[in-house]
Amino acid sequence: MAKQTGKAPTLTDVARAAGTSTAVVSYVMNNGPRPVAAATRERVLAAAAELDYRPNHIARALRSRTTGVVGLILADASNPYFGALARHVEQALDKHGKLTLTGNAGYSADRQEHLADKFLSAQVDGLIVVSADGGADVADQVKRAGVPAVYVHNQPEDEGTPAVTADNEAAVQQAVAHLRGHGHTRIAFLAGPRDAGPVGRRRATWETALAGTGEAPLLRCAYSRAAAAALTGQLISEGTMPAALITATDEQAIGVLAAARTHKLPVPDRLAVISLDGTPDSAYTAPALTVTRQPLEAMAARAVDLLLGSEAAAPPTPHAPLVVRGSCGCATADS
Repeated sequence: MAKQTGKAPTLTDVARAAGTSTAVVSYVMNNGPRPVAAATRERVLAAAAELDYRPNHIARALRSRTTGVVGLILADASNPYFGALARHVEQALDKHGKLTLTGNAGYSADRQEHLADKFLSAQVDGLIVVSADGGADVADQVKRAGVPAVYVHNQPEDEGTPAVTADNEAAVQQAVAHLRGHGHTRIAFLAGPRDAGPVGRRRATWETALAGTGEAPLLRCAYSRAAAAALTGQLISEGTMPAALITATDEQAIGVLAAARTHKLPVPDRLAVISLDGTPDSAYTAPALTVTRQPLEAMAARAVDLLLGSEAAAPPTPHAPLVVRGSCGCATADS
């Protein structure tokens, strides 16, 4: 077979080369709706490859009124937690034949709303919102356009959109219990600049877990390594650094460890640290971080099932297991 020249090959060209009908070629290219014999399928695929045929997705979208594209809004694309979650979402969508179009909100509610509007203009088949803080349900504008939407990691205050949330309560309870097992009674918590979204729920669980055990400091800084390192350095210099700390995010925990090393504060001998995200980076700090590893892959899979209407087959999102490494004071490390 010779490749076509001058113009892109068509479905008819593939059918002619394979010695079959255009309908059969369409069934092969679209994986249905009717089955095709294995030998015929191979002949069609070989003809398509020889002709360098590419299905016209735009034409297909016009016919079916779908684009095969799902919009994904990330709270902050530079944060490894959200990056890892995005990777799992993309993989889950790919299993359903969907392409992912990603936008970065940069922790901005206005930017998040702007992206939702842009994705609507691009005629996405659905929207997944990975939002860090609570606030207005931007998915409402998407649903009004007849497009399904799902939140991951966080749910807006009005709870009007399906959501797959992180394991906030059980994760904090595990971290508190583990540090108590090391003899700590004054366990501090490092939150974000304000109490909203998952971090707000983590802080509230920490307060409940420590109720009646004496005052423990609530610390705050931005969700960045630099901000956490600056705060830690200040507390060490003032002599007010607590002996045990739970950080709301891995990014903050990495900054804490960096500052402790700079100021020669030994971890875990003088400072025990547990973080509540469990991103891949947490295994490569010095010492390696003890974390509650959020079930990002399961969260992503469940969100995609909810978005595509197959939630009945989706199992509940599992809890975040405690992964014991060196930063908490344990002698053994997770392999």
